[in-house]
Amino acid sequence: CLISVAAALDFKYHHTEELEAYLKGVHAAYPSFTHLHSIGRSVEGRNLWVLVLGRFPTHHKIGIPEFKYVANMHGDETVGREILLHLIDFLVTSYGHDPVITRLLNSTRIHIMPTMNPDGFEATEVPDCYYSRGRYNKNGEDLNRNFPDAFENNNASIQPETQAVMNWIKNETFVLSANLHGGALVASYTFDNANSVTGSLKGYSKAPDDDVFIHLAKTYSFNHASMYKGTGCDNRQTFPEGITNGYSWYQLEGGMQDYNYVWGQCFEITLELSCCKYPPADQLEKFWRDNKVALIEYIKQVHLGVKGQVTDKNGNPIPNAIVEAKGRPHVCPYRTNEQGEYFLLLLPGTYVINATVPGFKSMLKTVEIPDNTGNFSALKQDFSFSEVSIRSKAASCPKTPLYQELERASAAVKPTLHILVLMMVILAILK
Repeated sequence: CLISVAAALDFKYHHTEELEAYLKGVHAAYPSFTHLHSIGRSVEGRNLWVLVLGRFPTHHKIGIPEFKYVANMHGDETVGREILLHLIDFLVTSYGHDPVITRLLNSTRIHIMPTMNPDGFEATEVPDCYYSRGRYNKNGEDLNRNFPDAFENNNASIQPETQAVMNWIKNETFVLSANLHGGALVASYTFDNANSVTGSLKGYSKAPDDDVFIHLAKTYSFNHASMYKGTGCDNRQTFPEGITNGYSWYQLEGGMQDYNYVWGQCFEITLELSCCKYPPADQLEKFWRDNKVALIEYIKQVHLGVKGQVTDKNGNPIPNAIVEAKGRPHVCPYRTNEQGEYFLLLLPGTYVINATVPGFKSMLKTVEIPDNTGNFSALKQDFSFSEVSIRSKAASCPKTPLYQELERASAAVKPTLHILVLMMVILAILK
């Protein structure tokens, strides 16, 4: 009976009670590889449900990367909410039968949040292709303008839904993520905001891992039924290959994908899945078919790059060690978790990985990274600090506009360089 309840997922819109009942039914039917929990509550007190799927659903396991999908951040953008329910249905019914899905779930811990803004969804009573008040949460706040921003002070009051997601990101070792929206057809990648340090003068805000972000966006768009065509939703707006840099599209302050990348050490892109924000329910089955392959192929990308542990001379994990690839430092350095683990998403190629325990000499290792997404495991490279036998102190990155400080530092250096050049010219003339 439980399995039949879990499998009975129609192509329609599921309101709060139905959504909760479905998720509880899935967990009851498949308790060995699912875990259902709420990460917090909305303004009106609705649970923010997350279903976790994997071989070890209740806790992080060393070496297994964490992945997440979040939908319905804007309550009136509804397609993502429903296709994530169908993704859950596909994963649980395929596990143990489909070898690819079985390997994917055995090697990845997948977190799925169908709705981040249940209050906004319930407030949108009549389906509509365009903007409605359901976009916002109950307090009238846009949740995708509500996170700390790395470029400027975001004065918006942090909402309960936003705080719940921030806590969630802090408590898990997320490596890769996507948030699902509507109103366009494109895969958008960080940065959404910018200054001169990241290329605002050229109309493109470039992240240190820009090549990886382009790959991630293309992975989704080229596995989607039509996104890769780049035709957009009208003749005025086109997206070559179905992707765009967020800032190049339009500037956004306080966005979730930038927050994930800067403070969560998690690569996130934004997926716009439908020209119509809240399309008729009879179109949902086609949306699922259009996105099904792309959703799976994107999850596989969590196994890009390199991963490993940093340990001391006794083999104990060292948390908060800085591990980054040379040439692509993050404004908030990427650090190991409590198990001393690191995960770096990198495209195939040769890299120098720099592991640093504060107060001790850095350790460099050159690695040749293959494309291991098909094998469901990033390249493994551990670091052992033989002279270290202490736990590194907890480190956190302040929630301040970090790129703003870089811009100031850059601006402060420029006059000095000009003065040096001028002095050299004067000396040459005098000679």
